[in-house]
Amino acid sequence: MCGIAGWIDFAHPVDRGLAQTMTDTMSRRGPDAAGLWIDGHAALGHRRLSVIDLEGGCQPMVADETAAPRAALTYSGETYNFRELRTQLVSLGHHFKTRSDTEVVLRAYLQWGPALANRLEGIYAFAIWDTRRQELILVRDRMGVKPLYYARTPTGVLFGSEPKAILAHPEFKAEVDADGLRDILSVAKVPGHAIFRGMREVPAGCTVRVNRTGLTEERYWQLEVADHTDSLDRTIHTVRELLESVVEQQMVSDVPLCTLLSGGLDSSSLTALAAQITRTRGLGQIRSCSVSDPDIDGSAGAEANEDHIYARLLAEHVDSLHSELPLRAPDLLAQDLRASVLRAYDLPIAKGDEHASLHMLFDIVRGHSTVALSGECGDEVFGGYRWQRDPDAVFSTTFPWVHEGRHNYQGNDVVFTPDLLAKLDLDAYERDCHSAAVAEISADKHLDDPAEARYREVTYLALTRHAQVLFDRKDRMSMACGLEVRVPFADHRLVEYTFNIPWAMKSFDGREKSLLRAAMKDLLPEAIAQRVKTPYPSIRADAYNQTLRERLTTVINTGSSPLSDYLSPTLTTEIRRHGPSALEKGMSRAALETTLQLDDWLRTYDVSIIL
Repeated sequence: MCGIAGWIDFAHPVDRGLAQTMTDTMSRRGPDAAGLWIDGHAALGHRRLSVIDLEGGCQPMVADETAAPRAALTYSGETYNFRELRTQLVSLGHHFKTRSDTEVVLRAYLQWGPALANRLEGIYAFAIWDTRRQELILVRDRMGVKPLYYARTPTGVLFGSEPKAILAHPEFKAEVDADGLRDILSVAKVPGHAIFRGMREVPAGCTVRVNRTGLTEERYWQLEVADHTDSLDRTIHTVRELLESVVEQQMVSDVPLCTLLSGGLDSSSLTALAAQITRTRGLGQIRSCSVSDPDIDGSAGAEANEDHIYARLLAEHVDSLHSELPLRAPDLLAQDLRASVLRAYDLPIAKGDEHASLHMLFDIVRGHSTVALSGECGDEVFGGYRWQRDPDAVFSTTFPWVHEGRHNYQGNDVVFTPDLLAKLDLDAYERDCHSAAVAEISADKHLDDPAEARYREVTYLALTRHAQVLFDRKDRMSMACGLEVRVPFADHRLVEYTFNIPWAMKSFDGREKSLLRAAMKDLLPEAIAQRVKTPYPSIRADAYNQTLRERLTTVINTGSSPLSDYLSPTLTTEIRRHGPSALEKGMSRAALETTLQLDDWLRTYDVSIIL
């Protein structure tokens, strides 16, 4: 999947040493090879995770059949239809030196320019330097599965797969302003926002063009409200056809591949399809991997997660080579693991145990596989979350997952000063973000039924906001281990087809994910086909929360935290009197995690708060 970095300076020749330093920050994303291409004002860096054409796909790749290079490419991701595009490009007169999808993307740019993005099917983030136009083009996939950041400088632009590439350049200062703090402390994922002041993320489905006249951001793909005319039976059949096609396409790999199997409907469906395709190709057994319940020792009582039981059932049903990672709270609290998670993410997060468990799982999976299929986006596509079906959440005036789970994030008013909270006004920020998001599709102008319009809005919010958090988590934790994770449910053809299916059809049997359940029932054990969704396994034992309270107490008592000026004096007093018990009331785990990570992030990355 790889990591990219680069630097364009229209006023001065770029410095090779600095460009190399930026590229080196991507080493965990690309452990197999490294490359750096420099041409006067442009530097493109690449770290490679070899997946397709192991010998011939080295980067940056340059189109140099003429006296001077026409274009250079540094590319991260997978273009699943690269063989079809290659055939088309050959018919148009192009010649290829490799079997890689990278060369197909480069040749596609030479043929179609920035419009090549409309022809790609896959997950990707790449940069092309056009030597003749002296122009940089940054492109991100339609659903935003792969990350891409950039920051303007007075004379050019810096970019990279992760913020760390940009932070490695001395011209960029690590600062966070009020908007950045709003993004950290709220649960509103805003496309384009990158937390760091002066940094931006290329939004999903967008291109960014940079030349001597300035920078422009353009959208090449957008979900649009339309009528769905297929019958229920036809819709179920089409969903199955799309899934079979997508999974088969995404299993193309020159390295070992596995599935991430939770035992839920989404991952079980992918594993069953992958197992069927593997057998048809005569390749033997598919490999599957899962996480067992972190509280399997019984400390969670009746609340224990049973995913591992169903994962084993599905693995036996399809005869996969199955492995399992058992987790315990002490493992997930290890300081070196949490530090590795922060280094991978570059930002503070609210769900430390989930990120840590994924990091551990991917580290083990990488021991036998380089590519994994994962079930992210299945709930967003087919309506699997409770908040997609709860009328109170659906018809609230904010993000439905926020309305349903607000209690899971309480604690900002306990930790921070009233002055800071008043300045940030998180409630207004949340409302504004929600209003801006639903305005992007104006469903109420296209649909006569207000209820159906709102369900369409909720689906749009799920796909463009909620899913982004899951994509970020899966990308950072997997790439930190040099593992490529593919997400078939996020294929834009499946997303486009299902987006406009009326909610009554999506929930025709009164259950979550009705269409997926019906489309896949013949390949799944009855117990899994009828299973009710359960959340990703997380630590429930309060001993985990108690450790977080103790650590936050230590941070506050030292008085040296970069957050000290913004911490509530009342809380500080209470902690000095009562210790960790002062953090028991009104403090969710997410608030504890976020505050600790924010403190660690400000220290580790030497971030200045600018308010």
